[in-house]
Amino acid sequence: MKIEILESAQEDLTNGANFYESCEIGLGHYFLDSLFSDIDSLLIYAGVHEVSHFGLYRMLSNRFPFAIYYDIKDELIRIYAVLDTRRRPAWTHDKLAKSKIKYD
Repeated sequence: MKIEILESAQEDLTNGANFYESCEIGLGHYFLDSLFSDIDSLLIYAGVHEVSHFGLYRMLSNRFPFAIYYDIKDELIRIYAVLDTRRRPAWTHDKLAKSKIKYD
């Protein structure tokens, strides 16, 4: 299997890292290390997570309040979004809708 992190998810990761780095120096790097570790675990655990909005799987991060939204097609795991779970559900729904439309 191969993992593809779409541009929208890359932006989410950058925004999250910038937020945590502004809270404490070095925390942004720890955030990225943690989230990339979670994403790498999809090579083993892809498909076992609950199906959420738009038929995307939702994996919760182990260390931060973020969810990783992905799908699986053939041998490709595609990451659509990495979103803060503390945001309003309507915001999450809109963000996922835009990502899904843009890349499908």
